[in-house]
Amino acid sequence: MRKIICALLFVALMSSVVSAEVQHASKTLPVEIVKNPISLYENIPFNSGRERGAQMFTLAMDILQPDSKTPLPLIVYISGGGFIMAPKNNWIQQRMRLAEAGYVVASIEYRHAPLSKFPLPLEDCKLAIRWLRAHANQYNIDVNRVGVLGNSAGGYLSSFVGVTNGMKEFDKGDFLEFSSDVLCAVDIFGISEVMSIGDDYPEEERKLHDSAGITEAMWVKGVPGFGGPDGGVKDFPEESKKASPLYYVSEKSVPMLLMHGDKDKSVSPSQTDKLYQALKAKGVEAERYVIPGAVHGGPHWVQEPVMKIMVDFFDKYLKK
Repeated sequence: MRKIICALLFVALMSSVVSAEVQHASKTLPVEIVKNPISLYENIPFNSGRERGAQMFTLAMDILQPDSKTPLPLIVYISGGGFIMAPKNNWIQQRMRLAEAGYVVASIEYRHAPLSKFPLPLEDCKLAIRWLRAHANQYNIDVNRVGVLGNSAGGYLSSFVGVTNGMKEFDKGDFLEFSSDVLCAVDIFGISEVMSIGDDYPEEERKLHDSAGITEAMWVKGVPGFGGPDGGVKDFPEESKKASPLYYVSEKSVPMLLMHGDKDKSVSPSQTDKLYQALKAKGVEAERYVIPGAVHGGPHWVQEPVMKIMVDFFDKYLKK
């Protein structure tokens, strides 16, 4: 009996020691609330199914909506795609970073070559902004604080939205009772003049941008054999000029942030510099950063120093 009692006491003692060790292993973790949960709404149609040839088509957007008791400023993200595609699922890291900074972020689709040409894609971007204002209550958007962001062809369209601020020429389609105006624009390695995309490159590469088959040619004039004439962008200088945001810069253009990699082999770094110089000449606030070693896309564009520049820029014009 004594052995049994001793064994029970030993088990009880060991259980107490284990319990004390477990309790001692627990830690308190104070947490400061610095960001809110974010909801994702996918594939939201924003056009009315206009005809494209014999088919109907739908443009859609994805929305990142941070939890907030008050309406939040909106950033419309416009994806790149070489003028021939517009994948709204691009740049998820950048979009999440902006949403965590307190912005509703809408990533949109738009029409593109070869089935569509300018100015239809710009009209789609402005339609998306009007649609978002029309549905602001549903997504907790402050309609008075709207900016745009894009990379490559999306940067081109973002800057185009910014330089045509206040113009009605490209407002077509639905929700015309709402404005497509914005307060600022961010252009990441975008095109400003379609006739000089390859200016910084060797002669052989520059000649490629003069061909009828290059994507900017299809963007400007359509596809030969499907209603578009044959020839490159330099064969159609007036149409190319109309499709270049550089020639729309005015005192009414919005403040703009431009960024470019010095190793970009797809869009000449001078493209954003031309736009920067034109904005400054008109007295428009503008910033431009050159990223050493950065190419057209790639890891440089998801790093925090780059993202902080973008967030600070949007905070300056959409929060202050």
